[in-house]
Amino acid sequence: MASLRVLLIGNGGREHALAWKLSQSPRVESIIAVPGNGGTALLPKVSNNTTVSAEDFGGLVALAHASNINLVVPGPEAPLVDGVEAYFRRAGIACFGPSQDAARMEGSKTFSKDFMKRHGIPTAAYENFSDHAAASAYVNKVGHNVVIKATGLAAGKGVIIPGTPDEAQDALKQIMVDKTFGAAGDEVVVEEFLEGDELSILSFCDGYTIRSLPPAQDHKRIFDGDQGPNTGGMGCYAPTNIATPELIARIEREILQPTIDGMRRDRCPFRGMLFTGLMITATGPKVLEYNVRFGDPETQTLLPLLSADTDLAEIMIACAEGWLDQVTIKVEPKFSATVVVAAGGYPNSYAKGTPMTVGQPPESVNVFHAGTKLTQDGQLQTSGGRVIAANATADSLEAAVQKAYSQGVPLISFEGMFFRKDIAHRAFRNRDQKQAVKESLSYAQAGVSIDAGNELVERIKKAVATTARPG
Repeated sequence: MASLRVLLIGNGGREHALAWKLSQSPRVESIIAVPGNGGTALLPKVSNNTTVSAEDFGGLVALAHASNINLVVPGPEAPLVDGVEAYFRRAGIACFGPSQDAARMEGSKTFSKDFMKRHGIPTAAYENFSDHAAASAYVNKVGHNVVIKATGLAAGKGVIIPGTPDEAQDALKQIMVDKTFGAAGDEVVVEEFLEGDELSILSFCDGYTIRSLPPAQDHKRIFDGDQGPNTGGMGCYAPTNIATPELIARIEREILQPTIDGMRRDRCPFRGMLFTGLMITATGPKVLEYNVRFGDPETQTLLPLLSADTDLAEIMIACAEGWLDQVTIKVEPKFSATVVVAAGGYPNSYAKGTPMTVGQPPESVNVFHAGTKLTQDGQLQTSGGRVIAANATADSLEAAVQKAYSQGVPLISFEGMFFRKDIAHRAFRNRDQKQAVKESLSYAQAGVSIDAGNELVERIKKAVATTARPG
């Protein structure tokens, strides 16, 4: 097979993890990251390019032609929602990502909710509103708690979970009148509040075939105990211990395959990475949202679980060209935990340009940069709110979590750094359950695999009972 020259769009922790795994492919000759970050700049085969804006699609195509690029990987959702895939398709360059029509699954919550309703995919009851007065009247009328979502892209922060009717009205005003999220709030989805455990399923798709990674669970709230405002994600672990084989089979049967089939029937086949956010309720799994790209920090958590001989570049080409059914994805018999380290003050105001140091990780520990940059004189500085993440893999979930905290986080140092101390706490809801995990939740008993038969996960033993929680 021909060697690959990759153009990677983005500058977050997700993009560092993608560059890290892509650089391990024997097929990959070089990677240009636009703009990249302080971590991608240090990887073999990778060079950062800041001369072209990630929003200048014509400029990106020109860069791709000049650099003989033959695979494009957009990391964030915004370029995909804005139609970057079509630019490269017209240029004859393979792009791992959905078309602009298919990307509406993330770009418009009203579109995705109507899609689910049309195709019988389980989700929360909802109504869409473009008029503030009508939305306000509906919230006053409904007899259940609600979640209010700005329909457009809001950097992962456009979902408000009000605790009282007054808070619900305030949320509507913030989104629709005050335009806290700009044009993303021109329309809102008001939906039923669901209780249960959240689950993330990331699936490679070529329009027909699905190959899913182990189920993951992230931590959106800024503070321990799932308190405080939502963030882009403060940590993650995988595989989760709430996903029984029966549940995984049900998710695939009732949600994932109908989603891919429905999109194809609607003439917007999905090719790329479909991220399905789920709530496991008392009546079964329901879709909270779709994303049309790798998650962050799910990517930093899941890619270290792929075997050394699993070629991410080959998988991406297979998705773009429609032969994913011929690809085998192997997952190591390990658990993975990621702790995000943020700048003090995030997700509100925070300092940038703070000098920082990062030590050399030991075996089975990775440090993935996000909001970092290298200055011209080679100094590493902070440049964002979620600055960096420590990931570790191990034979048990508890060991992976302990390693991330004891061997990963201490490698990172900058003034004002902040991180949650309880990543994966939902897997250890009390001492008895924690002991059960220590004694029984090993990969030998809860092995996760992905095979050509398109099974998501096999033989996961349920070591911790699911307990309802607000989500």
